[in-house]
Amino acid sequence: MLFSDVIGLGPLKLNLTEMVKKNRLSHALLFLGKEGSGALPLAMAFAQYVVSIPAAAPLVPDLFGNLTPLSTDGGFVAPEDIHTLPAYQRAAQLMHPDLHFTFPVFPKKSGDKPISDDYIAEWREFITSYPYGNVYDWLQSIGAENKQGNITAEECNRIHHQLNLKSFESETKVVLIWMPEYLRKEGNKLLKLLEEPPAHTLFILVAENEEDILPTIISRCQLIKVPAPDSHEIEAALIQRAGADPVRAAQIAGICEGNYREALQLLQHAENDWNSLLREWLNATMKGGPVHQLKFAEEMHKIGREKQKQLLKYFIHLLEQSIRIKIMGIQQVMLGDNERDFAERLNKITSVSQQEAIVNELEKAIYYIERNANAKLLFQALSIKLFYIIQHKSVLLVS
Repeated sequence: MLFSDVIGLGPLKLNLTEMVKKNRLSHALLFLGKEGSGALPLAMAFAQYVVSIPAAAPLVPDLFGNLTPLSTDGGFVAPEDIHTLPAYQRAAQLMHPDLHFTFPVFPKKSGDKPISDDYIAEWREFITSYPYGNVYDWLQSIGAENKQGNITAEECNRIHHQLNLKSFESETKVVLIWMPEYLRKEGNKLLKLLEEPPAHTLFILVAENEEDILPTIISRCQLIKVPAPDSHEIEAALIQRAGADPVRAAQIAGICEGNYREALQLLQHAENDWNSLLREWLNATMKGGPVHQLKFAEEMHKIGREKQKQLLKYFIHLLEQSIRIKIMGIQQVMLGDNERDFAERLNKITSVSQQEAIVNELEKAIYYIERNANAKLLFQALSIKLFYIIQHKSVLLVS
């Protein structure tokens, strides 16, 4: 994986390159980024880059006896040129002998003490096909179902053993630990190693939630915050990489909030016309009465949780655009014709405080859907709340 395979993050890629070029690389880096931001593919590209670059140029005496590099640039190879090196071919296939991976796994049967190497074939396939996936996607891909993932004490012992061995071909041995949130108390086994690793060793930790990582691990790492790509970068990636229709790509980019995983999920359901479905819902809510509200709730119950969440997120997106239109004006907000018409209609029937109240209700509904709430009851109750917020201009229901 190359830096060019990672969406956006140009300034951060440049900073990482400069760290290598100027030999300012810490022995432990913590890449911290929200789901879908690209923290894992960026860390993977950087790890492959580090193990692929040749050793620094040898020092030779000059005319005055001073030791200087044989080449003026110290043997530095830029990330965009790394694919030409033989070592990169092995790193790109996740088979480089000095590149090691640790990630959450689960025991296949009672009494098992699994380590990451037990799932390395599945890991290679997952990273190759779904680099922006989250830990849920990974655990489902290896058949975990409802079982919890974990980074075991045996895995920590394996890391100790690997780092006590001499490097095979790279100057630097790299250990990439994905989701250190799953280390729990087992992470204490790594504290001494993180603080004083063997020479020419680089730890790269990749996490989503700083609060769930042992503070003693965070204190031993250089924190690198990975921002989410902006909507224009997500839109371009959907068009160029996923073959999305430009109109649909723009719509999805506005909803996913920089989460490329979420964008791909939305694209899988591109056949759904969320705008029409949302109009149908509001007509049933405001004009149809209880019978039509119940019918719509029954329809939503059948479509599945992912589509339910996507409809609610799309509604939140339009409400946010409506508020922007009121504050900034219609010319300052980029929307398609259908979305612009819908947003303007929302502004005619609701105030900003009502729109904020509706957003709060929709966000709570998404929270409950993710926790397996009964969709029929949820959408019926949500329709009633929306009716009172809009028709009676009441925002007391959200308190």
